[in-house]
Amino acid sequence: MESVWSKRTKLSERNALSADVTTEAVVIGAGMAGILTAYFLKKKGIKVIILEADRIADGQTKNTTAKITSQHGLIYGKLIKKYGLKKAWLYAKANEEAIDKYQNIIQEHHIDCDFEHLPSFLYSVKDKNSLLRESEAASRLGLPVSFKKEIDLPFPTAGAVCFERQAQFNPLKFIEALAQDLEIYENTRVNSVKGHVIHINRGTVKAKHIVFATHYPFPIVPGFYFVRQHQERSYVLACSETKKLDGMYYSIDKSGLSLRNYKDLLLIGGGAHRTGKNETGGSYEFLRKQKEEYFPEGRETALWSAQDCITHDMLPFIGKYSLLRPYWYVATGFKKWGMTLSMVSANIISDEICGVKNSYSKLFSPQRFHPFVSAKKLMVDLGTSIRGLLTAYHVFSCEKEENLKKGHGGIVRKGLKRYGCYRDENGILHRISIRCPHMGCELLWNPDEKSWDCPCHGSRFDYDGNIIDNPAQKNKESIKTD
Repeated sequence: MESVWSKRTKLSERNALSADVTTEAVVIGAGMAGILTAYFLKKKGIKVIILEADRIADGQTKNTTAKITSQHGLIYGKLIKKYGLKKAWLYAKANEEAIDKYQNIIQEHHIDCDFEHLPSFLYSVKDKNSLLRESEAASRLGLPVSFKKEIDLPFPTAGAVCFERQAQFNPLKFIEALAQDLEIYENTRVNSVKGHVIHINRGTVKAKHIVFATHYPFPIVPGFYFVRQHQERSYVLACSETKKLDGMYYSIDKSGLSLRNYKDLLLIGGGAHRTGKNETGGSYEFLRKQKEEYFPEGRETALWSAQDCITHDMLPFIGKYSLLRPYWYVATGFKKWGMTLSMVSANIISDEICGVKNSYSKLFSPQRFHPFVSAKKLMVDLGTSIRGLLTAYHVFSCEKEENLKKGHGGIVRKGLKRYGCYRDENGILHRISIRCPHMGCELLWNPDEKSWDCPCHGSRFDYDGNIIDNPAQKNKESIKTD
């Protein structure tokens, strides 16, 4: 399944790195965060290269809904309560500045990427009180907000918080233009990083500074990011021939919708769940039902999905990877607001590498410690990981291989061994080992996307064992059937 950005924008190809290299800085990952970080580093006079395992923007950037906003759900009331007014203000200010910085880059380089300013509405079908509290909290922080009793949606709501002068764009058009002057190597997978040495599939790269812009950081130690965040999936349906909305919309309701236009299309998002927790499927069908109910005139043109890292304390991790590796940097945990926070990350990390004081570094520092904010979600994640590591947890839910229908997948036991099996539409059985190569958790079948997903840390594989999403770094071998 392909996003509208991938369908409408083709990116220039780059060669793989095939020789040993020494440079000042390396950015691992050519998504929005990686491209912007390298752009700012080069602008500040740092010799930098980007290493990408697949193609430019081939990870989460191509699957975003591409909203650039300081409106990040019901967050400002929580930030004020948990961290105080000053830190909440810093978060708001960093994201507001990110909108302006995108516009400045686009104007400076004359980039045609369909950038436009629009209001962003935070709405609910029935929870007016939460909206009013969030409107008040955002107003205290100086954000351009107001409460609207009526909004331009085809179903009744309890109102909305309107954030003025937010933005949206085509992320791949932006990246294609910005990447032209950057040294990028595609199809160059990083196998491991030890100190200042990066081991790739065709040699080594040595660098003074190393930035992990890989969506989910793959080195387990130091940093221990696998116990500090989890991953979630969400889904998008694009349809044409609908009425154009007057802004971007995001629901605070559990089964609410995210809505925005792109040229002649309406993008409808929703159906979110923790990665690895979609055993019954139905996420795409949910979006189709919503489209038929509220936009029956629309014609479906695309379906795709995205994956997001969610930290325990509401804030992303941006800055030094670990006190033990002061020359490593990380940007992760964007909580579904990757376009805005990629810009925030690029500014913080490029400043830190250049020795420039950044007023936001402390707020987003990966070395922060918020035990009372994080405790509850940490226990949930630890429980999920423990279940995933226990072989016996799904032992009684195994299917018989011969009972597996065409187009279906499941965990199958043959003798004392258990496998992940999928029978394709031609009746051919595809079998892989059921353990994730990242840390050994048991994979679960995702029927919506015909993939094997890890509920512990979010790695994903197709039914032949090829990596779709990290932190796993290796494919799983396909096991021959008898």
